[in-house]
Amino acid sequence: MSKQPARICILGGGFGGLYTALRLDSLPWEKEEKPEIVLVDRSDRFVFTPLLYELLTGELQAWEIAPNFSEILRNTNIRFCQAVVSGIDIEQQRVQLQDGAEIPYNKLVLALGGESPTDIVPGASAYAFPFRSLTDVYRLEERLRILEASDLDKIRVAIVGAGYCGVELACKLADRLGDRGRFRLIEQGDRILQTSPEFNRETARKVLESKDIWIDLETTVDSITPDSISLLYKGQIDTIPAELVIWTVGMRGSSVVKILPLKQNQRTQLIATPTLQIVDRPEIFVLGDLADCRDAEDRQIPASAQVAFQQSDFVAWNIWAALTDRPLLSFHYQNTGEMLILGTEDATISSMGVQLNGQLAYALRRLIYLYRMPNLDHQLRVGVNWIAQPILQILNSD
Repeated sequence: MSKQPARICILGGGFGGLYTALRLDSLPWEKEEKPEIVLVDRSDRFVFTPLLYELLTGELQAWEIAPNFSEILRNTNIRFCQAVVSGIDIEQQRVQLQDGAEIPYNKLVLALGGESPTDIVPGASAYAFPFRSLTDVYRLEERLRILEASDLDKIRVAIVGAGYCGVELACKLADRLGDRGRFRLIEQGDRILQTSPEFNRETARKVLESKDIWIDLETTVDSITPDSISLLYKGQIDTIPAELVIWTVGMRGSSVVKILPLKQNQRTQLIATPTLQIVDRPEIFVLGDLADCRDAEDRQIPASAQVAFQQSDFVAWNIWAALTDRPLLSFHYQNTGEMLILGTEDATISSMGVQLNGQLAYALRRLIYLYRMPNLDHQLRVGVNWIAQPILQILNSD
């Protein structure tokens, strides 16, 4: 009687989950060892999150940065399951879905990402707009269209958080709204882009200044209403009118993970070993926003798309190694640099000794992200479209 193939269940179809699945499928399995790979996500689309901003300015279309999983996985042996995870029985090794179905597993990959904790400030859950998903973009787009169609002379926008997301959003929306927009970036720390290279931080500061975006440093949010935001600065509360508040700060792990009897930090991230396995649960792997991880050199690893992209290789390799009796590898993080979008056709890059900004950085950022898209078919479709669009615009203008 032949042995049943192992089943690898991957929860979450973001960078960590999807790229782990694709890498697993490409590894050199013996025919009798080839596992069943099941990818579970609540959405039917993968979202290339670093390019979400370009949807708000019309520079890119949804199909370019959010292809269907069915399209990406067409020529693979990966089974996609669109479903909401309602629970995980780690003793019985079963994933429970909201529709009542269950998926037994031999190896489990947790790549569910994080959530924006808007409930920590009164009014934020009801009135602030998070920016993490395609759904968030659609909600924000609808609100912007309403404001743009209104008779308001000025549209006042407050963006909470001056990290990567806050700065990039402020620059893109300033270009979209033009002279009609009034922007404030609200940052709890004493500077913007706390973890960025100095070149990127200084470039971003100059761009923000050129776009008349006001920066409130060492400031926290006290409360939010439908048309205002109250800020706390040096013990004093100041209430400012705002038609739109966007929330880009904070991260906590998925609520499904929170109730699991696994070691977690205060942000509901799971404590991982350097091999990206859960402490005391070697059959469960974790990566991306959900992982509290130190690498082989005992460095604390940030939660970013670049990290999830790299971790996916190690998780896939280590699952393959575990199922084929090979040694596992500890994660080595390679910081390849940082790219920031700073408006329409403007960006800044610090990478491996190279520092660029302006249109050249914008074009290089596009090329790098094109290379990182999930498969060759999608890369070709998007690449051809990016080449064709300027040519068509020139022809149409004639």
